[in-house]
Amino acid sequence: MTEVDFDSITSYQRYKLMASLIVPRPIALVTTLSAAGVANAAPFSMFNMIGEDPPILMISINRLQDGRLKDTAANILHSGEFVVHMSDEPMAQKMHACGAAFPSNVSELAAVGLTPVPSRCVASPRILEAPIAFECVLHETLETPSRYVFIGRIKWLAARDGLIDTQTWRVNLRDYHPVARFGASFYTRTTDRFSLADRANGPAPVSTSIDEI
Repeated sequence: MTEVDFDSITSYQRYKLMASLIVPRPIALVTTLSAAGVANAAPFSMFNMIGEDPPILMISINRLQDGRLKDTAANILHSGEFVVHMSDEPMAQKMHACGAAFPSNVSELAAVGLTPVPSRCVASPRILEAPIAFECVLHETLETPSRYVFIGRIKWLAARDGLIDTQTWRVNLRDYHPVARFGASFYTRTTDRFSLADRANGPAPVSTSIDEI
């Protein structure tokens, strides 16, 4: 076994190991609105759901090398709201392009060719091309020397037509193909899927038109 004492290595070395081993990670493409009214969009893979009661999720945003805040973090601290989008394969390249270092007065949405549309509960726009959008208000903030961790409370969900059955509350996983972050600049698809038997209830269905996780 290769064993590493995390107290004896640098934060960058810890980041390289953790970010390449704790994979795949879902990607939050987060839109916010600046104080000047500029719509910002940026992808973050240190992201996941936390719980359903209340319905909360988290995104972790690092500080820049000079200690300044990224636009997304500054905007969330200013407005207390944001929208988290899941990205699928057709929009993956544009999602990745939103991670470039654009000036604060430039909207990534316009720069990469994504379409902003009004949200229902927050001022930050949703992205028309995204299959899923969670409109969030800031629930809690955690701060470390290197990061802000924002816990958002989901107020509204918008999904592409056909993805959610609101009678059974099931998700059509056959038509849902989000991408995830792998190590370094690598991403992974979610098209290669398999089912494991449920020990209590017998084999899980291998192929159905509407499945539930």
